[in-house]
Amino acid sequence: MSKKVVLAYSGGLDTSAIVPWLKEHGDYEVVCVVADVGQGAGELEGVEAKAEASGASECVVLDLRKEFVEDYVWPTLITGAVYEGRYLLGTSMARPVIAKAQVEVARKVGAEALAHGCTGKGNDQVRFESAFSALAPDLEVIAPWRSWDLRSREQLIAYCESKGVPVTSTKEKIYSRDRNLWHISHEGGLIEDPWNEPPEDAWMLTVSPTEAPDAPTDVHLTFERGRATHLNGTEIDGVTLLEKLNAVGGANGVGRVDIVENRCVGMKSRGLYETPGGTIIVEALKSLEELVLDRETRAYREELGVRFARVVYDGRWFAMVRDALSAAAERIADRLTGEVVVRLYKGTAVATKRKSPLSLYSEDFATFGADEVYNQQHAEGFIRLMSLPERVAALNGLALIEKKKSWEDAPGVPPVVGPRTGPVHAAAESGADKPFMKEGNAV
Repeated sequence: MSKKVVLAYSGGLDTSAIVPWLKEHGDYEVVCVVADVGQGAGELEGVEAKAEASGASECVVLDLRKEFVEDYVWPTLITGAVYEGRYLLGTSMARPVIAKAQVEVARKVGAEALAHGCTGKGNDQVRFESAFSALAPDLEVIAPWRSWDLRSREQLIAYCESKGVPVTSTKEKIYSRDRNLWHISHEGGLIEDPWNEPPEDAWMLTVSPTEAPDAPTDVHLTFERGRATHLNGTEIDGVTLLEKLNAVGGANGVGRVDIVENRCVGMKSRGLYETPGGTIIVEALKSLEELVLDRETRAYREELGVRFARVVYDGRWFAMVRDALSAAAERIADRLTGEVVVRLYKGTAVATKRKSPLSLYSEDFATFGADEVYNQQHAEGFIRLMSLPERVAALNGLALIEKKKSWEDAPGVPPVVGPRTGPVHAAAESGADKPFMKEGNAV
């Protein structure tokens, strides 16, 4: 009897080849799972018929858009996570929700194995299989790219053609793309050479900033605990919000990124990303944070965001460390309530207005005009305490100097410090041979 395997299927080049390959080389019964994470109706059109024509016994299409936004996108956004300062984690956030749904279908149909179309060079194999390890460690994992003799996309196209499986990729225009509600990524072809400018025909969601409208567009977002709830004053769900922001952002050339990134498997890769709606939301949340978070909390959130980006990029969504980081981020997000206006203009998205009922900003304190709430004389004691380490170092002749300079060249007078009396300029009075502060002899 054939073993049943559940394949994460997109209808793209890789998974189109995998269905007939599994049947040919392993006598598997293949059940395809198609995750609708917002890649667009065009990409899903006819996908069930295509999967079955390729040899699948069944094709299950699941609408995961709401779950993707609510359980993965928003929890990532409130951490401020941006991988290597630029990548907004579109593919990284989508893989765990797809893998989770794939495992659920495998349990339902009684499958013995899970399969994916990720290459042996990329991040996605790590993301899928890390999720499988956490959710279904008992199921076999099949990764054809690590075992078959097809070594290039050109060979995949030829294999699909030999099996009568239609594909949209060509030898001339051979970009590898991943699209969801959050973004679209482009790799391969001319993009692989970092010295090539991004091919204009690669971009799909955004116009060139040079061709964007000459007049700016303002977007008004309302947030509650880090989740956007209103667009331009109208209540809106997360899926519809991203659809609308992608449209308006793309029309203004917002959200293009050309990056050479460090993959978790060790190599560098170049990718083009389009995240118009996400870029707008990230800018708005940063502006809101400036208003409502104190300095220490904001600094900690920034550290947390760097760590969270790495964890999600590396496919560890279902790890304890991700859960712990999310718990901290949710606590900080309790303050992220307010409204922000973001101005879109020729590829840029810049917050121009922000307000919050939880704002820590006080014009009474910050004004350059006359005020009745701040005594400027209080600053003197604060400065003396804040700069005390530097003061002590200078009094002891230890002010920062270039290494080539001698002790005698140090700025200031190298004094001796007496017991809690301050500097004493006669070394003999302290009995010290060298002007170093002794423990317990504080200034």
